[in-house]
Amino acid sequence: MEKHMFKNFRIASVIAILLIVAVGAALWAAYAFNQPFSPLKPLPPPSQSNPGDLEVFYAAETVVSSLNIALLVYLLFTNSDMFRKTRSKFTFGLLIFSLAFLVKDLTSSPFVIWVFGYRQQGLGPFALVPNLFELIVLCTLLYLSSE
Repeated sequence: MEKHMFKNFRIASVIAILLIVAVGAALWAAYAFNQPFSPLKPLPPPSQSNPGDLEVFYAAETVVSSLNIALLVYLLFTNSDMFRKTRSKFTFGLLIFSLAFLVKDLTSSPFVIWVFGYRQQGLGPFALVPNLFELIVLCTLLYLSSE
């Protein structure tokens, strides 16, 4: 009974953290895409405008990318704890998988792109689609690892 309650508490905690990350990322995206400020020297705006390139896609990508990073950090800790207990090669593979995708998501995060003074442009909805599929896969892995 206690194990079931702990599992429910853990799932509720993960959902609460994901909601906080999503709201924080949405607020940052709303600020960053309306302000030309960058800690480093920003690039000049593009001379041509693409009418299908809406800021909504980049704001949504920021939220989804942040959720992916939060899920990957949680999966990294979960898999490392599981590996410490079982020493399974499969769990070690999941640990490497989580770490590799975390590095990939950190380096392609709109936060990192913005901090270094670059802007995403010309991608439209294609900036968001890969991160949506990754979010689906990570939610599946999260479900399987909680079983």
